[in-house]
Amino acid sequence: MSILRIAFLLLVTSYFLHAGEVRSLTILHLNDLHARLLPDDRKRGGFAYVAQAIRHEREKADGVLVMHGGDLVQGTPVSTIFDGVPVYEVASQLGLDFHTLGNHEFDYGWHKIREFMNEASFTILSANVVNEQGKLLTGEAYRIREVNGIRVGVIGLLTDKLHSLTRTSLMGPWKTLPIIDTVRHYVDLIGDRADLIVVLAHIFPSEENSILRSNKGVSIIIGGHHHGGQDDVKEYQGRICVKTRPYGRELGRLDVEFDVGNKRLVSYRWKRIPINTHQYLPDPVTMKLVQKWETRVAKIVDVPIGRSVRTLKRHELRQWIESAMIHAVDADIAYMNLGGIRDGLPEGEILARHIWNIMPFDNLVVTARLRGSELPKEVSTGRVISAEREYVVATNDFIAEKWRERGLPFKKDGPALRDVLINWVRQHKVVQ
Repeated sequence: MSILRIAFLLLVTSYFLHAGEVRSLTILHLNDLHARLLPDDRKRGGFAYVAQAIRHEREKADGVLVMHGGDLVQGTPVSTIFDGVPVYEVASQLGLDFHTLGNHEFDYGWHKIREFMNEASFTILSANVVNEQGKLLTGEAYRIREVNGIRVGVIGLLTDKLHSLTRTSLMGPWKTLPIIDTVRHYVDLIGDRADLIVVLAHIFPSEENSILRSNKGVSIIIGGHHHGGQDDVKEYQGRICVKTRPYGRELGRLDVEFDVGNKRLVSYRWKRIPINTHQYLPDPVTMKLVQKWETRVAKIVDVPIGRSVRTLKRHELRQWIESAMIHAVDADIAYMNLGGIRDGLPEGEILARHIWNIMPFDNLVVTARLRGSELPKEVSTGRVISAEREYVVATNDFIAEKWRERGLPFKKDGPALRDVLINWVRQHKVVQ
């Protein structure tokens, strides 16, 4: 019998063996944990509780993959003080299988990502972060793993708007390739080696929509980056996208029935499972690591500095932060981007930790002298501005870097914004 005839018979046999064969897969997923090692003020999240929730759900399913959709780091004092590395040590206890890079993985400089990879017990995938020679930053674009008889191909993806979210100096030689072309390339490269392809993506909702509409080879998108999460499954022609809200406050569970022979989803069920200290006991191994690192920062951040008369959400803190900036550098106008405010402020005693959570970035307050006609639209909108008057404008140095590219003469030094906010609270004692 010829080799070609044997190959043909094997192919036909494989088809009939698998055609119409429906198998089950469960994907447990989170995104944007942002180093929230401890539960928040409403007892939600915390890595030790996340670990226990994952273990609990894993025990109730046969074939399971656990995924995180980017931004493990940046958001708490442990991450800021120790450049994110301890977060990967603790996250290695969560039972993750796959993680993809988020934009905040670059916040401590791209070299740190290599340290993250060395610390992680899970696989870090990123298909479209490359240098000029086309070399992948993480070394792996995708991984194929067989689960319950389904060959699952997982492709990691980061928004190709990274350049607008991260300082160029922190990105070094790395850039992002267009996501649609990247997905098409790797779906074709994986080919028949996988039955089901999952894109694990730290991208914008519009980019999720583009992938769903442009590539029939992708069955599932596990999303991240957009902190609003989703209330329902996003579906297009039988292909789906899901993502949770951030900070470990909920765990997504996606149960699918998959036709292996025809490579299509037959059915799916998705739910968001709240994670809180009332529902779960902490995983002791993970908690021990959390306590080790939190003890190392407690003397710096668990210090009372004032009181808040009410709970303030992120958008409500914006004006307060701008006022503190104006006071600190004697400016006429200040601008704070909402995306740079990472947490709200609870009612009651304010600790320095609260300010670190609000402002985890090591941003500076910088200024420029500008005529009213020169003010960026972000600053002038909603204000009464005289075109000929000269204003001292304050902002953080991340925004200033973007404005310098427009030719605006912002300084490159100034006081640390976090210190400005802490000192302002200490001086005024009460935040209203």
